Amino acid sequence: MANIFIVAHHTRTEIPGLVAILQRWSSERGHYLWLHDDDAQAVNCIELSDPRHAMDADLVVSLGGDGTVLRAVHMLDGAPVPILGVNVGTIGYLTEIEPDELIDVLNRWESGVSGTDYVIDSRMMLTVTLHKADGSSSVSWRALNEAVLEKHQSGHTVWLDLVINGQDFARYSADGVIVSTPTGSTAYSMSARGPVVSPRHRAILITPVSPHMLFDRSLVLDPHESVHIKVVGTRPVDLAIDGRGVASLTQNDLVVYAPDTCQAIFVRLFKEPKFHQIVRAKFGLGED
Repeated sequence: MANIFIVAHHTRTEIPGLVAILQRWSSERGHYLWLHDDDAQAVNCIELSDPRHAMDADLVVSLGGDGTVLRAVHMLDGAPVPILGVNVGTIGYLTEIEPDELIDVLNRWESGVSGTDYVIDSRMMLTVTLHKADGSSSVSWRALNEAVLEKHQSGHTVWLDLVINGQDFARYSADGVIVSTPTGSTAYSMSARGPVVSPRHRAILITPVSPHMLFDRSLVLDPHESVHIKVVGTRPVDLAIDGRGVASLTQNDLVVYAPDTCQAIFVRLFKEPKFHQIVRAKFGLGED
């Protein structure tokens, strides 16, 4: 028997039907299936509500888009549980399985062999640690896509000092700075004109947001290079992890970025990831 945890988008009309399909499949095979209460209520499946943690699962099935996958990753908090991302809605970078492939992939995962019937795709994550200048606290988070330091007040730039390997690199005058993984290169970083990097790569990407300075390029660093960013000046700065605000920073607060010891793990159907074809479809690169 396997334990299967569902993370569901709350408003997509297709979700209840997919949950019903999963429920039938699991029941026929003697697997245990559950959702957290808020998801169960949102998709009208109260009978599947259970407070058990996502870490107790053998497989997490994400029904939605990339945001739902990110929520699943944060629920796991580094636990080595594979995620099956089912794309419900627009084309997603993290959700490569289509709804009509769901049962086929589940059957392959249940009785198949990794590397032959399905692929395990591991993605680098970041550990992001905030050190308050007054020494009052030190807090860490995991990020699959990115950690963003951004202005709190509209109409004002902020000043952020970037230190690489213990040496000053630049003082950014900008709307913010994005520090991302290769997976996150197609998220906020790309909208700020950062590079598109294969998620198979391991690197730390640093991209300024609307910089008011001559140097406006992204940096692609080795993941083992030390990256520190300090808030300079009195204007407040917000820290967001994978699109979720987590802290407000003030003068001399320091954020340290490093590769996380854990990876996000995904179940894929194809031996070759569809990343490049998703980029092609997103931007209409095959159109005349």
